[in-house]
Amino acid sequence: MKKLLLSLLTLLVSSPMMAQGWPSEYKGVMLQAFYWDSYNKASKWTNLQAQVDELSQYFQLVWIPQSGNCNGKSMGYDPYYLFPGTDHYTSSFGSEKQLRSMISTFKEKKIETIADVVINHRKSGSGWFGFPTETYNNITYTMTSTDVCSDDDNGKAQTEATRLKVALGAADTGEGWDGMRDLDHKSENVQNIVKAYLHALLEDLGYAGFRYDMVKGYSGTFTGLYNKDSSPKYSVGEYWDGNASNVKSWINSTKVDNVIQSAAFDFPFRYTVRDACNNGNWAKLANSSLASDGNYRRYGVTFIENHDTEFRSANAPQDPIKKDTLAGNAHMLAMPGTPCVFLKHWIDCKEFIKPMIEARRLAGISNTSSITRLKNSTACYAFSTDDRLIAVLGNVSDYAPTDNGWVKILDGYHYAYYIRNTVGNTAWISHASGKYQGEQKVILAAITTQNARIVYTTDGSTPTASSPSVASGEKITIPIGTTTLKAAMLVNGNITGDIITREYEVEYVEPFSIPSFCTVADGEVCAFFEAPITWTNTIKCWAWNANNSNANYTGGTWPGVECTKLGTNNGKDVWKWTFKATDYKGSGNATQPTLIIFSSNGNPQTDNLTFKNGGYYNQDGLRDIVTGIGNVVNKQQNRLQRYYTIDGRYAGNDKSTLPHGIFITNGKKFVR
Repeated sequence: MKKLLLSLLTLLVSSPMMAQGWPSEYKGVMLQAFYWDSYNKASKWTNLQAQVDELSQYFQLVWIPQSGNCNGKSMGYDPYYLFPGTDHYTSSFGSEKQLRSMISTFKEKKIETIADVVINHRKSGSGWFGFPTETYNNITYTMTSTDVCSDDDNGKAQTEATRLKVALGAADTGEGWDGMRDLDHKSENVQNIVKAYLHALLEDLGYAGFRYDMVKGYSGTFTGLYNKDSSPKYSVGEYWDGNASNVKSWINSTKVDNVIQSAAFDFPFRYTVRDACNNGNWAKLANSSLASDGNYRRYGVTFIENHDTEFRSANAPQDPIKKDTLAGNAHMLAMPGTPCVFLKHWIDCKEFIKPMIEARRLAGISNTSSITRLKNSTACYAFSTDDRLIAVLGNVSDYAPTDNGWVKILDGYHYAYYIRNTVGNTAWISHASGKYQGEQKVILAAITTQNARIVYTTDGSTPTASSPSVASGEKITIPIGTTTLKAAMLVNGNITGDIITREYEVEYVEPFSIPSFCTVADGEVCAFFEAPITWTNTIKCWAWNANNSNANYTGGTWPGVECTKLGTNNGKDVWKWTFKATDYKGSGNATQPTLIIFSSNGNPQTDNLTFKNGGYYNQDGLRDIVTGIGNVVNKQQNRLQRYYTIDGRYAGNDKSTLPHGIFITNGKKFVR
């Protein structure tokens, strides 16, 4: 009898209905399937459902916007109607019927859907306290003024309540927010309505879990209360705070009977990645986060961008990651926690994110995996996860495992992955199927402890022992056009394991070149800018010294000084800024700026760009350097090759004595 009771208890504890905030040892990856204003197309329910076959290969969870009707065009963060099965459940993303179809189709393909739950506040209709009355399952639900926090809107609610001679609820248990009515979660009526709403999301619409919006707005005990009642399989709160200790405290505040009831988005992790990428300081990745803490990584949902931090427009720049998006995703997808990929990143970079997810899956990384730091410097950060996957970020040439049990499987700009040869017995192709621009160098690797080569074909035929082959870890070129690549391991003369297939469409890209009219005179301090076609105003330059806030090289009044238009390159205007001593404002000697911005007479503008003398920039940053050398002539009379540094200094004529770096000879660049 004791054994039977123990077995029943074990079954109950392991059941999803008893999930403790977030499943332990969870290996899934989540997609945030929206960005700001994505209801126009990208996140319509029908559009997301149409992508289910592709999405199901990489994601186990999809987080979608709040799906109720907001009484107007909306992202869903101003909820009005709550309950489905009425005439009021069509949102900006589609109808209730389309929503149900999408969730059902996702479920058939093993994707679980996360609902965006917005219960900190609610939109009122007619009047300050005009909430709708809804009937669901024959029960009528109505909120009144007594369900609104007494200190809502910094006293405005109290003023209105006094005017109308109605009562308010208790004081807010979290941070206040002006704009809508903050709900009093101490109210029994609010609690009953929220509980019924959450049950409807899970049991009627078919959601698997919740993403709680703005949980700083009310005590975490209520998230615990609601989850204990509704038993979602997944729960994650948006506790927007970069301090890891504060986020952990909120997670602990959700405990019921000393059991954590919700995970949290790992904002500290997001900020470490932002700082590392934007500043080129990869040591920042070692900063504290939920994912880096073995006691909390189970409850950390990692991300590097979302709808609140993304760049929306010049008028709403937010706080985005400005560069190295792929390296940021590579870091996240190699770390513990449950990674959440941002839809814009997926749309723009899916061919590169796909193999990262496949590598995570192959290595068996979960939300409770362990990490070991291998290198931590400004230029390079490297770590291993479960001693099965190594991620290198930054200058990837600064670290490589010396143990021959590691196989390099991914190599991109500022990121690389290595995998233990014991994790599988399979061929590997570094690039996922898809569309690419320009010829691609693809790694073919054998993940095996055996001595293997990779045989491959590029015409869609099945590889055989006599097909072209490369050593494991070597690269082959995927040319312009359509290519079907098939690869397999060759061990002891026999094909071993599965045959891997990829379909590529590679587009021709016009080679980048600096126009001949871009020249640099001896001693000149200057920069060039290739402006986007949409920047129609005179380009202005703003340049300064980051180490001396008083040192400005462009007049000291934003947006700086006018540049000179030189001509066009590929249909885009090219401008030049040259430093003039009369433009220098500030203390100290004028030498060279360290940072530079180009703008279309102030707006729009580039990010803060690192200044390189003679730098040729576009909207994305530095493209190359104009050296001012011209064609370097190899004088035949002395038969010596002459080498110059990138800034034009003579470096010698013996290649073997040159230090590592970029040099110019005979008018061409080479890397030593």
